[in-house]
Amino acid sequence: MRFPGKRKSRHYFPVSLREPLSAPAHPESEASAAWVVGIDQTLVDIEARVDDEFVQRYGLSFGHSLVIEDATAEALYQELVAGNLITHQFAGGTIGNTMHNYSVLADDRSVLLGVMCRNIPIGSYAYRYLCNTSSRTDLNYLQGVDGPIGRCFTLINAQGERTFAISPGMMNHLSPDSIPEEIIAGAAALVLSAYLVRCKPGEPMLDATLCAIRYARKHDVPIVLTLGTKYVIADNPQWWQDFLRENVSILAMNEEEAAALTGESDPLMAADKALDWVDLVLCTAGPQGLFMAGYTEESARRETRHPLLPGAIEGFNQYEFSRAMRRKACQRAQRIYSHIAPYMGGPEKIMNTNGAGDGALAALLHDISANQYHRSNVPDSGKHQHPWLTYSSLAQVCKYANRVSYQVLKQHAPRLSRGLPEREDSLEEAYWAR
Repeated sequence: MRFPGKRKSRHYFPVSLREPLSAPAHPESEASAAWVVGIDQTLVDIEARVDDEFVQRYGLSFGHSLVIEDATAEALYQELVAGNLITHQFAGGTIGNTMHNYSVLADDRSVLLGVMCRNIPIGSYAYRYLCNTSSRTDLNYLQGVDGPIGRCFTLINAQGERTFAISPGMMNHLSPDSIPEEIIAGAAALVLSAYLVRCKPGEPMLDATLCAIRYARKHDVPIVLTLGTKYVIADNPQWWQDFLRENVSILAMNEEEAAALTGESDPLMAADKALDWVDLVLCTAGPQGLFMAGYTEESARRETRHPLLPGAIEGFNQYEFSRAMRRKACQRAQRIYSHIAPYMGGPEKIMNTNGAGDGALAALLHDISANQYHRSNVPDSGKHQHPWLTYSSLAQVCKYANRVSYQVLKQHAPRLSRGLPEREDSLEEAYWAR
């Protein structure tokens, strides 16, 4: 899936070859580049093999997840290091994963805002975070803190039972002063997580998030929200509905989060309901596949060449070959939907479900930034007769997001180590047709 950006290989479309009837576009430069920016609770997932006595000694509960104090977390970590018990240390955080995966897919810049340890010993968890993050993810705007970032310990005993210990550290201490307005103003999207509003009284993360939202709204930058977990949403779905209506353009969720938010167990109906509040919805639904819903200009809608699908909305994918728009940009808004079954039926063996939704969102963000990139470089192209939100049709975005999700599901880590091939040997050429 080729999109524009700095590449050694050919572009998805040749920006250097201007359309003959287009006015000359300004030369490609950093000023005309497209990027996305995200705010995250920076944390590291640490996996270790331990015995039952280790779990009991730290007051943890077998098979459950508990929040532990920083001092306890540090003692636990040092014992794991001393005993050479750690098997994996992965950079984590839903937005950190998304920014990394975006940069791997796009081979281009993303910007991550959050906190990072001011002093980082070689080999430490903070060091691993930096090592496991794409070099194309801009970490220059991270706020230094005198303390640990978040750590999530997965302790596995001899029977394979997993016990979780979470230490927030200083991950919620991002200050509003560390939110750069100029970076958000030029972004293709601002990406947030529902986790960002869940912090202790006195922690500045919520204020920093609201500051970023103000900047994005001021500069008309689409705001993307990923829900993260159904439990946060289920506490007060009405608050989240109001928050979405006021602030958010693009919503990413899974079927459980969708049900908690909308009260609809059917992912299609949940996505449809969410369009009351936002412009574009991405909903992953496990073995059912992936659903998308959005708006397009009625006069520019395009009918699918695929069979119409049954569902609560009969033939809901009729206009899935249309490109998405923000509702406020439409003169006559038409709701559009698309669905795709799991790629190749899903992996033969699922190695990891953590991060599949983040991967799908990264693919959608790539398409959105590609649209901004092309519009800034070839503004008179026929591709921009309307103020589209995406570069590709809803159906094509579904294919891309679906493929990235599959890649994450079949690997151990939630972050991609390399981009996707231009073509898949296992697929007919028709799969890639628009």
